[in-house]
Amino acid sequence: MIIYRHKTLGKLFLLLFAVLIGMGSLIFTGNLVEKLKVEERENIELWAEAIRLVSLAETSQNIDFLSSIIYKNNTVPVILTDESDNIISAGNFDTTRIDDPKFMEKNLKRIKEKNRPIVINLENNHYNLVYYKDSIILTMLIFYPYIQLGIIILFILVSYLAFSSSRKAEQNQVWVSMSKETAHQLGTPTSSLAGWIEILQHKYPEISITKELALDVQRLEKVTERFSRIGSKPALVSENIITIISRTIDYLKLRTSSKVMFTANYNPDKEIVAPINSALFEWVIENVSKNAIDSMEGIGEIDITISETEKNALIDISDTGKGIPKSAFKKIFNPGFTTKQRGWGLGLSLAKRIIEEYHNGRIFVRHSEVGKGSCIRIIINKQNL
Repeated sequence: MIIYRHKTLGKLFLLLFAVLIGMGSLIFTGNLVEKLKVEERENIELWAEAIRLVSLAETSQNIDFLSSIIYKNNTVPVILTDESDNIISAGNFDTTRIDDPKFMEKNLKRIKEKNRPIVINLENNHYNLVYYKDSIILTMLIFYPYIQLGIIILFILVSYLAFSSSRKAEQNQVWVSMSKETAHQLGTPTSSLAGWIEILQHKYPEISITKELALDVQRLEKVTERFSRIGSKPALVSENIITIISRTIDYLKLRTSSKVMFTANYNPDKEIVAPINSALFEWVIENVSKNAIDSMEGIGEIDITISETEKNALIDISDTGKGIPKSAFKKIFNPGFTTKQRGWGLGLSLAKRIIEEYHNGRIFVRHSEVGKGSCIRIIINKQNL
């Protein structure tokens, strides 16, 4: 639980870091854009004033100086109109289309929505209007922080995916190595126990407990087999999943507190055939059931319901435990996630891996309510007929 929380905090920190950089860039660029807009308007106002003075025949101003002001505007698109919005001249538009009336009318309509016009007062109460839009540089600057934010997020995303893939590969290697070593360590004492039980059964057939001990040794052999198969693709065989689930539940009943009631909502004589690996599939049922028992703290009811659709077998394992908050529906299947003081939080993670990676099925929280219990659903593809 603590390990998972640290990982979540790390992810949130990366996201917050990207957002802070993006917001800072947006604020800084926004202020810069506003200043440039004011500067561009002042330049256009100066341009408009030069136009007005040049238009006065009796002006005493330096015509060359005024003309230089007019021609120096080579970045801001402008349209000069009369008081009736008839276009007189335009500048800084596509030179191949500037003489096209329809093209210019369309641009005039767009520009009107961008900035309020600058009025050039002429003689006899007449006036002209100067419409303009933001320069290319200013437009690029407006979109720059969004592009920058996108690049930052993309960089963090790629880095996170690369880091996750690397860690996952490393974890998988450690997991496989640990599983192989566990299987190796379990193999010798399990074989020895099997031999001793065989001797006991031969010499003291009247002792009934040896039968139960033999079942436990068989279970140990299955556990050893399960660990030995981690890391290699298991063989799937068409089997009746009802028989396997019934066998697993019967085994758990004898080794679980009498205060835990198991209810089977299915016909034990029915057949639902699916391609599975029985040793691994039993492991899934065990892990989900044991997780339910832990959730109920050893007192409650576990309900196993098996149904089917045309293509799938559906196994619902419900309990009357403390339930799962909705925010943790997906987290409970992550390695290391546990609410118990003991345990590594690998049971449901293993179940998910076995069902989804090895059997191409699904396992998820079907429903849960805190304080009332949960239901885990397993979906397995049936045998194609």
